[in-house]
Amino acid sequence: MQLYQEYLKPQTIAEAVDFLTSAKGSTAIVSGGTDLLLDIKQGRHDPVDQMIDVSGIKEMGQISLEDDFIYLGAAMTHKQIIKAPLLQEHARCVVEGCGLIGGPQVRNVATIGGNVSHALPAGDGTISLLVLDTEVEIASPEGAAWQPLIEIFAGPGKVNFDRANNLVTGFRFKSKGEGEGSAFHRVMRPQGVAIAILNMAAWVKLDESGNLDKVRVSCGPAGPKPFRAVKTEAYLSGKTWSDSVLQEASKILAEEVSLRTSKHRATKEYRHQLLPVLLRKVMDTAIERARL
Repeated sequence: MQLYQEYLKPQTIAEAVDFLTSAKGSTAIVSGGTDLLLDIKQGRHDPVDQMIDVSGIKEMGQISLEDDFIYLGAAMTHKQIIKAPLLQEHARCVVEGCGLIGGPQVRNVATIGGNVSHALPAGDGTISLLVLDTEVEIASPEGAAWQPLIEIFAGPGKVNFDRANNLVTGFRFKSKGEGEGSAFHRVMRPQGVAIAILNMAAWVKLDESGNLDKVRVSCGPAGPKPFRAVKTEAYLSGKTWSDSVLQEASKILAEEVSLRTSKHRATKEYRHQLLPVLLRKVMDTAIERARL
């Protein structure tokens, strides 16, 4: 099967956007290609006229700390993310989430931009980025602009920007401050199938007394789009972490998620049983890290 007619490898973001906007036929952005190439081969995506490989764009393959923000290029592979000292210090949830994606061969080439752009409701990289209140940079013919990551998703596999004219170039989130910590955990099928039955991430900020000042929680698949548990977050913020608080937070979380039965993952009922287990796991770990 011929996957594409022309293979292009831009060296700058401007060149990549120009390739997108000047294309005469269908286009697709690729870096690792672990999702796209498989989708084409298995008939879930049509072959494209022009495949645009952004792996050679320097700024999309870098991590940096600038003005209290961590900048993460969209072409960073999961292996690079796992090994990055800056992310191990400031974004443990992202390191943990990316460390569970696929196997070593996949993590060697798959990118964080691809994971997010695939827009699946249980994307491990996506779920971990959401609790850091991450913003995404999208380049277009009009220039580049930042927007909240949570706002770009339109449904399973769908985004609210035109892929034919726009390119996800990177992400940014605040660096870890005093009394802050994050964690990610996932339950998957014991046979080793690389899809989540349920995953969850948490970020916490403790006050001077060690109580929960601010909290963010995300999980998936908990609906048609990547999900932030805003009602659960609001309840937890300002509380002293305890078994009773966990119990009430779990009830709120169970009411605001939208879980379903999947023959490839698990039943709705089993997923509901996992909610308090995962919430305790990620909150306990995030709080422990925040105290270090």
